[in-house]
Amino acid sequence: MSLVSDVLSGQRVLVCDGAMGTLLHAAGAALDRSLPELNLSDPGLVATLHDSYLDAGADIIQTNTFGANRLWLGDHGFPDKVEEINRAGVRIARAAANGNAASGRPVLVAGSVSPAVTASQRRRVGAADRMEVLREQITVLVAEGGVDLLILETFGYLDELVEAVSVAASVTDIPLIAQATFADDAHTLGGETPREVATVLSGMPVAMLGTNCTIGPQRMLAVAEDLIRYSAVPVSAQPNAGQPRRVGARSFEFSIDGGYFARYLGRFADAGVTLVGGCCGTTPGHVRAAAEAIRSLPGSGPEAVRSGAARLRAASRVAVARAEAVAVPARPLAGSLAEQLAGGTFIVAAAITPLAGTRAGEAEEVAATLQARGIGLLAVQPRESARAHLDSLSTALQLQQATGVETIATVTTWDKTIMTLQADLLGAHALGLRSVVSTTGSPPVLGDYPAVDGTWEVDSVGLTALLAGLNAGRDSNGLALSSRTSFCIGARVNPGARDPEAEIARAHAKVKAGAQFLISRPVYEADALARLVDALSGTGVPLLLSVAPLRSFEEADYLANEVPGVSIPDSTLEMLEKAGRGAARAAGLELAADLLSKARPMVRGVVLTAPDDDPAAILPLLSALA
Repeated sequence: MSLVSDVLSGQRVLVCDGAMGTLLHAAGAALDRSLPELNLSDPGLVATLHDSYLDAGADIIQTNTFGANRLWLGDHGFPDKVEEINRAGVRIARAAANGNAASGRPVLVAGSVSPAVTASQRRRVGAADRMEVLREQITVLVAEGGVDLLILETFGYLDELVEAVSVAASVTDIPLIAQATFADDAHTLGGETPREVATVLSGMPVAMLGTNCTIGPQRMLAVAEDLIRYSAVPVSAQPNAGQPRRVGARSFEFSIDGGYFARYLGRFADAGVTLVGGCCGTTPGHVRAAAEAIRSLPGSGPEAVRSGAARLRAASRVAVARAEAVAVPARPLAGSLAEQLAGGTFIVAAAITPLAGTRAGEAEEVAATLQARGIGLLAVQPRESARAHLDSLSTALQLQQATGVETIATVTTWDKTIMTLQADLLGAHALGLRSVVSTTGSPPVLGDYPAVDGTWEVDSVGLTALLAGLNAGRDSNGLALSSRTSFCIGARVNPGARDPEAEIARAHAKVKAGAQFLISRPVYEADALARLVDALSGTGVPLLLSVAPLRSFEEADYLANEVPGVSIPDSTLEMLEKAGRGAARAAGLELAADLLSKARPMVRGVVLTAPDDDPAAILPLLSALA
């Protein structure tokens, strides 16, 4: 049976390549340049990357043509080079595949096709124009001697993916793989669920449907399992290497190593996924580890694939029981944050995140529940999502005015200019907000090349300095204001940072800029916290500890491997894994309570974080602080 037949039948698990853009950026290509144009200006570099993935064991390599259509290329000054760039992309990939013939391992060349428009272009380009743009590119990719199959990838809107499948099917009869991209909430940007995507695409002329980009292996596994449940055709999955971490002005890195990536891709195969690979952040090292893992599975042949898919389609969802609320005596609410810090009070706050959508009522209900249990201070954190939601500053004001509970607003800088930040802060101060935490933040990951859309005019140190200036009666340009603000200024610090010395130096810079207190990122072990406290002992600035009880081994595994800057001890992972699903929440609370007991003498307060679906989950921890 040929490799193309394997794609059509889903009879065995195939391995696709990984990211092209990540490696091109690492080789020096600017984040904002047209990567497909390198097919013309630096074909040798592109060929080298194809060879690297073939050496790693990929069965399928994709042409460097993601975004190589008239509209995307037009944004970079190349609208008239669609044919030239796509032909070159096919030629380079085909030469690499032919060069691999000596290995005796057959390889397929897939034409990579992105949505016709970027998110901003979608608002002004209609369906007919989008389809014509794709038709132009696809016609070149499938011309004589062209690609073996097409992968329509990173589609955030189901209607655009349906358009792309319709166009491709009208142009060619080669196999089509249609991949949607899903956010952390398991919905596409258009709001569609995996079931809706699978149901619609199963009725269209696709050889395979699937998902790629935006999320890492653990979150994508759940999406892929749902796709399998409702799909009538084989399913593919190509996750990112976790979340990107900003390491420079325009530089990002991904945290997942090959071992973790391979472990999860093995679980994809066991679930019934028949094409695995990588997207943003993945490298030949990830693909090599995945290929070795897939080929070493005892049941990676046709029967294993069929049984895995059948098992999921027959499975029913099991609801997770909510933890019972623990009654905690209410305590009197005492003063503002600034007053409590000045008076030496041990601070107890609860973190709250704006929910998706436009309604603040649900957040008010959560705040009321926490207030009734004695929580008199709420830390409003930004929601890391591309979906529409209220920002943290607006939510903090709304909650403070609606409930009377003081709020601390965490303000990110990646998405606003310094003038916009200044205006927002002055307005919030006029409406009664007094406590602000500065953080740089990162753009939400959303398809194609993530984390490149930020404004980045100022970072958290700069925002801290801006707040200190406003308190001194000076604006961002050093000019006198008519009155001074009275912000209580906080900043973030990460005890689990990969580079502790750099993190400590940055914390000192924040204090020097004007930070009056520090809030840690969630901590899961006391040793790193003790080292940070010791390093900051000479500053005199209070440190508040963030504690977020772990709910499952899967959550801990995800945080440890896919989220940059999170450190979770092996002993914690082992305890949660041994506890199993039924007892994991209780084990997570026990670990959090133990951490609070050890940490209390080291810090001036705590910020307790509960999952969105269960704000009462943190209430048992209050007894550990009594």
